[in-house]
Amino acid sequence: MYDEILLPVAPGNGANDAVGHAVSLAERYDATVHVVSAADTTDDTLAGPRTGAFSERLADAAAERVEAVTTELEAAGVETVGSVVRCEPLEAIENAIDDGADIVVMPSHTHRGIRRLLLGSVTEKVIRVASVPVVTVPMDESEAGEKGGNSDADGASEAASDRDAGGASGIR
Repeated sequence: MYDEILLPVAPGNGANDAVGHAVSLAERYDATVHVVSAADTTDDTLAGPRTGAFSERLADAAAERVEAVTTELEAAGVETVGSVVRCEPLEAIENAIDDGADIVVMPSHTHRGIRRLLLGSVTEKVIRVASVPVVTVPMDESEAGEKGGNSDADGASEAASDRDAGGASGIR
């Protein structure tokens, strides 16, 4: 049923309760998990004299996060592919779906009220536009805060395809 599982992760975050769900699905369906993080370093998003340095730090944080999650998945015996892409998170996830992801597993914070209205949610946007099932995993807010902050895909980045590497996340 599911051969290719997409697991978007945000750069620099420690906690992600969605990893366990991705492991469970991968084991059940003998699927590959594609761990992706989008470093949103586009000119429209970043501006100013220190853009280059910030852009590189963001990309480095994304690479470190992808490596940590892929290592965790591989230790659990799951076939894993990791990539960092430079684009907006939603665009990256849509591209990965177009490249063959069968399902998306991603964390979701429980923001309420004005904070939810102002911040928006990449997870909510993915649910609205995805052409494949999306499994959302509520984050334990106390755990996320203890381990380094926002681990939802709502941060500066998370997600999916690598156009610089010749056409997306490698999901085929």
